[in-house]
Amino acid sequence: MEVQETRVQTDRVLTIPNILSAARLVGVPLFLWLILRPEFGGPNSDAWALLVLALSGISDYLDGKLARRWNQISSLGRLLDPAADRLYILSTLVGLTWREILPLWLTAALLARELVLLVMVGILRRHGYPPPQVNFLGKAATFNLMYAFPLLLLSEGSGWLHTTAAIFGWAFAGWGTTLYWWAGVLYVVQVRRLVRADTAAD
Repeated sequence: MEVQETRVQTDRVLTIPNILSAARLVGVPLFLWLILRPEFGGPNSDAWALLVLALSGISDYLDGKLARRWNQISSLGRLLDPAADRLYILSTLVGLTWREILPLWLTAALLARELVLLVMVGILRRHGYPPPQVNFLGKAATFNLMYAFPLLLLSEGSGWLHTTAAIFGWAFAGWGTTLYWWAGVLYVVQVRRLVRADTAAD
């Protein structure tokens, strides 16, 4: 989760929050394999995929909470946490788009935002700055998308439960995509200001 700039960061590696983030990363290929099994002639494993996704969401909450409470905020954690978020979003996009649960235009919109952010990170590195700090808006966008994807996966089928999941799933997807791009625009503005200040200083 988001960490505050004012808190002291350490170079420790073996911390509980970092272990939780690493476990989330290990769960990414497992989740993708579970969600794509039906496409390769295997049994439907959506329930297991939903469980992995739910555990990822819980660990995402816990790693930030524990890092702040136990003063275990680390430089490695600042890299692992957003990396795990993005990889889960990417793997879910691949799986749900492959199964035609997500439309291609939505996948393209989310991937385009990641491409914009990647370009911004490259510009920052060229000027000697680290990647932008994860902010509340970006976390809120990820939160919405991490709710949207399992609900949309659950919407596959017929009945009131699947219909309800579809309604809430698309609502979260719409909010998440909007916030995701909003956070991306704010990153671009932040990078532009830093680069201008750097150029003016020269």
